[in-house]
Amino acid sequence: MKKACGFFIILLSLPALWWISTNIRTEINSAKAHEEQIVDAIHLPEVQSQLPVILIDQNGETFSEEYVEWRQPLTLQEIPQIAQEIFIASEDANFYEHIGFDLSAIIRAMVANSNTDSTSQGGSTITQQLVRMRYLSDEKTYERKLTELFYSYELEKEFDKDSILTMYLNESYFSNQVYGIGGAATYYFQKPLQELSVAEIAFISAIPNNPSLYNPLKNFDKTKARQERLLDTLAASGAITTEDAITYKAETITLNVKNKVQNYPMYSTYVLQELRWLVAEKEGYADRLAKTQSEEEKKKIKAQLDNRLNTLFQNGLTIHTALDPNKQAHDEKEMTAILGSGKLQAAGAVIDNKSREVVSIYAGKNYEKFDFHRAFQGTRQPGSAFKPLAVYAPLFETTTYTPDSTVSGGSYCVGSFCPQNYGGFTYGDVSIRTAFRYSYNTSALRLFNTVGIETAFSYLDRFNFRSIVEKDHNYAASLGGLTYGVTALELADAYTSFIDGSYVLAHSIRKVTAADGTELYSWDTARDQIWSPKTVKYMRALLADVVANGTGQGVYSRSNYVGAKTGTTNNYRDYWLAGLNDEYTAAVWLGYDKPQSMENLEAYKIHHQLFNVLIE
Repeated sequence: MKKACGFFIILLSLPALWWISTNIRTEINSAKAHEEQIVDAIHLPEVQSQLPVILIDQNGETFSEEYVEWRQPLTLQEIPQIAQEIFIASEDANFYEHIGFDLSAIIRAMVANSNTDSTSQGGSTITQQLVRMRYLSDEKTYERKLTELFYSYELEKEFDKDSILTMYLNESYFSNQVYGIGGAATYYFQKPLQELSVAEIAFISAIPNNPSLYNPLKNFDKTKARQERLLDTLAASGAITTEDAITYKAETITLNVKNKVQNYPMYSTYVLQELRWLVAEKEGYADRLAKTQSEEEKKKIKAQLDNRLNTLFQNGLTIHTALDPNKQAHDEKEMTAILGSGKLQAAGAVIDNKSREVVSIYAGKNYEKFDFHRAFQGTRQPGSAFKPLAVYAPLFETTTYTPDSTVSGGSYCVGSFCPQNYGGFTYGDVSIRTAFRYSYNTSALRLFNTVGIETAFSYLDRFNFRSIVEKDHNYAASLGGLTYGVTALELADAYTSFIDGSYVLAHSIRKVTAADGTELYSWDTARDQIWSPKTVKYMRALLADVVANGTGQGVYSRSNYVGAKTGTTNNYRDYWLAGLNDEYTAAVWLGYDKPQSMENLEAYKIHHQLFNVLIE
């Protein structure tokens, strides 16, 4: 009977046992999943915070900074011992003993919180605070607090104490979009942390406890009061003497707040674009884009390049440039004054003849950072300013013609293409020098036909004209008639080949370094020989003759040599002038953003005045 009853009881218990075991398995699986989630979270990549991108001019001075958050990360060895002691003494006295959380501190906080109606953040260690900064929200719930403890424990298993303290000091928020004690030193005092006094270190150390309340730009007195309490805490811990604390508290704190450097936006905007080209060139994106015909593939490659640039910006960069700040300031001021108050606009670029570096660039009147940049984005028809590159230099390079050779200035057609000379005039046989001096279109077309379209473009394609396309391979190109046109920067860049026949892409960036000083990128400086000495000699003579006797009269320079070529497009919609002297090569475009005739401005030779500014 007893056996029967026992068996009966067991049968009745089986459903309950099944239910209990099922729930136990569910809880175990849930716990394992939660543990895996925690471990995965701890192995997250470094915090995605953008370090500053700093632009340096040719004199080694910062002229522009790009950042949303100001950070200056430091190693623990670079952080003074007194700064470390301040945070340990005030935030987590048992930092080097606990396992990520301090149980006794939590119990004390819970007892204190039991007397209130809401939970608080009391009892948090430095590790817990770092976990909150990195992985969790600041919501005040017990569930979030429990998760924080798990994360803190895992973090302590993953990193040693010094690493945790370093991360904490570099990631703490110091108000006003300033992160890290190194950033706080350079932002509030414009000095490295190592150069701050103990009083100054204690002052900025007061901020993270409550960045709003202790924002020194709004609540200086409250920040100072907390600084004094921190110094008393240091004295109580034995890190400093009571007498030292009194001395440090008496020290006057004078803020020297850093302003974001944003000088020469015309130049800095171009530098950031050139950085994109440089990275694309060095990391193969440009080659991949050139090889694919698929628009979908091009879109994909460009997105990959964007992601790469974002990563570089996140990690912080210093871009060393060729900016000549005095010349940039001079060119901007003088060119803007010449343009006056109307809607007339201009673009210009100046390249140093020796280094082939862009030392000054003009983006347009009333330019603001990241606006439409006319110097490198404003493609317009170059007119006759294109003839030296498309017609005359290839002619001298591939034939026995000289500037004294004869060419007809009479009417001339190639198929249905029948250009006219300025004013509709026709001329008989003239020297090439004369045809160049007065920019005869019919003569240029004849000579271009002699050279051949593909031969001419075999030279043009060696320059950096980004908007010249395959369908530009036609006879209109001889007169600067292109599908999209060229920019002032591209034209100046190509004209550098008339310095000595050699060519390398003109650049503003000398080198790009990472936050730790490691060089990441620089342009190749090897030059390609485009023109022979004979061609260079002829072209420089023709360009000089234009200034002395032709359409370039009004251009002047203090150097021994100056040569240039003008360009005017149909209906006077664009005026160009490109050329060089002993020191600089430059190009200027003059016109309206919405093209319209400028015939009434022709006599004023405004583009000549602008060019003179650039080559001064």
